[in-house]
Amino acid sequence: MPRGDGLLTHELDPSDAGPQDACGVFGVWAPGEEVAKLTYFGLYALQHRGQESAGIAVSNGRQILVYKDMGLVSQVFDEATLESLQGQIAIGHARYSTTGASVWQNAQPTFRPTAQGSVALGHNGNLTNTHELVQLLRERTKGDAKSVSAETATTDTSVMASLLASYRDRSVEDAALEVLPQLRGAFSLVFMDETTLYGARDPQGIRPLVLGRLERGWVIASETAALDIVGASYIREIEPGEFVAIDENGLRSSRFADAAPKGCIFEYVYLARPDTTINDQRVFSVRERIGRRLANTAPVEADLVIPVPESGTPAAIGYAEESGIPFGHGLVKNSYVGRTFIQPSQTIRQLGIRLKLNPLRDVIAGKRLVVVDDSIVRGNTQRALVRMLREFGAAEVHVRISSPPVKWPCFYGIDFASRAELVANGLTVDEICRSIGADSLSYVSLDDLIAATNVPADNLCRACFDGVYPIDLPDDDLIGKHLLELPANGTEPLKVIQ
Repeated sequence: MPRGDGLLTHELDPSDAGPQDACGVFGVWAPGEEVAKLTYFGLYALQHRGQESAGIAVSNGRQILVYKDMGLVSQVFDEATLESLQGQIAIGHARYSTTGASVWQNAQPTFRPTAQGSVALGHNGNLTNTHELVQLLRERTKGDAKSVSAETATTDTSVMASLLASYRDRSVEDAALEVLPQLRGAFSLVFMDETTLYGARDPQGIRPLVLGRLERGWVIASETAALDIVGASYIREIEPGEFVAIDENGLRSSRFADAAPKGCIFEYVYLARPDTTINDQRVFSVRERIGRRLANTAPVEADLVIPVPESGTPAAIGYAEESGIPFGHGLVKNSYVGRTFIQPSQTIRQLGIRLKLNPLRDVIAGKRLVVVDDSIVRGNTQRALVRMLREFGAAEVHVRISSPPVKWPCFYGIDFASRAELVANGLTVDEICRSIGADSLSYVSLDDLIAATNVPADNLCRACFDGVYPIDLPDDDLIGKHLLELPANGTEPLKVIQ
């Protein structure tokens, strides 16, 4: 489920959406294996990265079949559907929309016929030059919609798939070597034709992508946790600017751009699963180290350290161990409250976070609490949480945040609030503290967060915290979630299909 500020209430109140997760991608080449089921379980491990839609494409060597729908992986697929998806190659996708509306047409994998067969594509990230690519696509297809697709979609993924399909005299692999160098922004891709599985990662490597080995095949996935669930051994990360192809001849690797690493620092804070490894760092350990640094820089006299589950737990453990204050569970999370398409009643909405979290009165009553959470975006969630803890008898509530103040939106695959909605833009830390009703509030510093990752600062994208964007951004009217749905400069929308 989406986490951070919005973790607790987004499903109840869509107007309180916080930073939403990037998508999850998975690909497998494994003749003789049940590739659709492997992909299903791989997506299950990546469900935290997107809950709006899910899909799987499978090739049996002659044709590609795609099945996708709105909802969670477990809602979209059943045993009969997976049994019908027979083949030797599969890719899968779990989506949170960062470009294009959350509708069936935009669910992935995206499918396109090509002159020599077909291609299916799954994407994690967000392109920054989609407007340029649309114009390139129009030039290449000369306005011939049928040469691109019969499916109307409004995503940057759709544009990429259509570009791959537009090279009539080339294979998908050769087309990819033409298209990939023209992409700008964050993209971790898995795609396939009838016989080959492909993976590619943008030159900055903003979103994670890893390579794994099965006894009789290969796996490409967003996170190492997805390798673990299907029994694949971790080989290495797909390098920034690398393109890999896997078929009956094995694995081929080539470079379409020089590497300029700028991995997303927010993956360490909350996007990735705690059992995932990025840059040889276990994410749980990074978050624990963040908590230790918070304890040293923002100490407080208290009786108990409690996390906001689940994303605040590792940092809370680190804070407790470093400070010597006991760690405890003062909030119980309902693990079965998933994303819902049913609008909450006013009564339910007024209950706020209580559908997701419930305090343990006997644990927190009379206690001075340190409450550890991963981020504050608008502040609505923390305000409701502090109020609830006081209602259940907490003597003091000291909030500690395991990321710096979020002051800038992300254009590389996370759907943050707009800059105007980010509470840290208009208020000081003391003012935010008063706003949420806490006795004290402290954030980890950016320097301490970077140090906790054990990754050089120059190799991290920190734009949401410091406003330094490693990939140039276009004008405001040429970027955004609904670019392909809204009129541009007073003209018709930049739709892939007219």
